[in-house]
Amino acid sequence: MSTLRTEKLTLQVADGTSMDAYAAMPAEGGKLPGLLVFQEAFGVNAHIRDVAERFAQQGYVTIAPELFHRTAPGFDGSYTDFPSVMPHLQALTPEGLIADARAAFDWLQKNPRVLPNATASVGYCMGGRTSFLANSALPLKAAISYYGGGIAPGLLPRAAEQHGPILFFWGVQDAHITAEQVRAVTDAMKAAKKTYVNVEFSDADHGFFRDVTGAYREAPAKQSWDLALRFLASYVK
Repeated sequence: MSTLRTEKLTLQVADGTSMDAYAAMPAEGGKLPGLLVFQEAFGVNAHIRDVAERFAQQGYVTIAPELFHRTAPGFDGSYTDFPSVMPHLQALTPEGLIADARAAFDWLQKNPRVLPNATASVGYCMGGRTSFLANSALPLKAAISYYGGGIAPGLLPRAAEQHGPILFFWGVQDAHITAEQVRAVTDAMKAAKKTYVNVEFSDADHGFFRDVTGAYREAPAKQSWDLALRFLASYVK
């Protein structure tokens, strides 16, 4: 495995706020694709930093922006205390998330290690929704959404605005995202004639990629990781 360089950054967002972010990249080598890594509702915690580092090991310059920076800078929530997460989740707006994504995207574009016009996004849970949003507002080459709750119905009009191809992952056992919502997302993508891949794991629940809680399912997590890497390589490498 290559040696990584990691750093904590502070970015200025267009609405006048400051946002911390975690970045990871191979310590040596030439220019690489950029990847926005969007957090779950529990913050840019050890798990999300690990995910950013795993993608960096695969040859990406990654950045994970702290999307709760307006209400809880440095937030690191407990997986067993969702009520403490809710106020920050409810304070998010599409406009704010897009501004945050743009600030992180701009950092990648200005980074001398990042290839021009070769940035994608990946996100988990609320980050899956953010990945969909970012792909509608930024010139991304590809996007990946893991169990992105809330895309349907509110964000469905943005299906027509997707820039890069998008890969959706869902767990069929997920009580938070219904089969009707998943169908609404894919129907909107079809109607908009946008390129997408839709993958449903019948034996997986919400959060199946998160290898630090009981929701983790090894087979779907590993299969989705392999698919994600192949998908990204098709469009940014």
